[in-house]
Amino acid sequence: MNDIVLEKSWKNILSEEFSKPYFNTLRQFVRRQYKEKMVYPPPKDIFKALDVCPFDTVRVVILGQDPYHNAHQANGLCFSVQKGVGLPPSLKNIFTEIKNDTGVESVCADGDLSRWASQGVLLLNSVLTVEAHKPASHKGMGWEQFTDAIIERISREKEGVVFLLWGNYAKEKGKNIDTRKHFVLTSAHPSPFSARSGFFGSKHFSQTNEYLKKRGEQEIQW
Repeated sequence: MNDIVLEKSWKNILSEEFSKPYFNTLRQFVRRQYKEKMVYPPPKDIFKALDVCPFDTVRVVILGQDPYHNAHQANGLCFSVQKGVGLPPSLKNIFTEIKNDTGVESVCADGDLSRWASQGVLLLNSVLTVEAHKPASHKGMGWEQFTDAIIERISREKEGVVFLLWGNYAKEKGKNIDTRKHFVLTSAHPSPFSARSGFFGSKHFSQTNEYLKKRGEQEIQW
């Protein structure tokens, strides 16, 4: 976080954020946390969601909360894990819904969702870092303002983006998205505690592809 190394289009879009007082405070906090504690994801992956999905390529946005907090899981993409790591329950449920909805297994069955990102799916957590074994430990430190700015820029400067908002947290996070310009789908969270309350059977993956197809865009290989 000493120098912001970010994909060029995002760095241009978000340039004014880096000079705001909140971001300077956030930068100092994150730098100190990585120096003194075990923090996830690895520093090089803090902005991975943006790095692997440039602004101009964004067609779908999936919102999460904060990174996984156990070793070797978080890789900078919401809901995604490193290859070779056991699938967390929410990700298992996502893959179950994909199979039930589309009739085929996910192309990311190993848990690494970077193949979605390469197709224009922005996998954005609200908070981009977390202390090991302490979920939500970096909540309220400034990341939320930064990721709100990302969502605002997408909503304002693009059109025809699909936003998938799973759970009350994501719905609240996305409340200011311009629904006149974008396609917003909401459901329960894929967590085992809520997946049967509206995530299963939501058919968000097929609905996303139907919308993209109508716009003449290539469908996502989920």
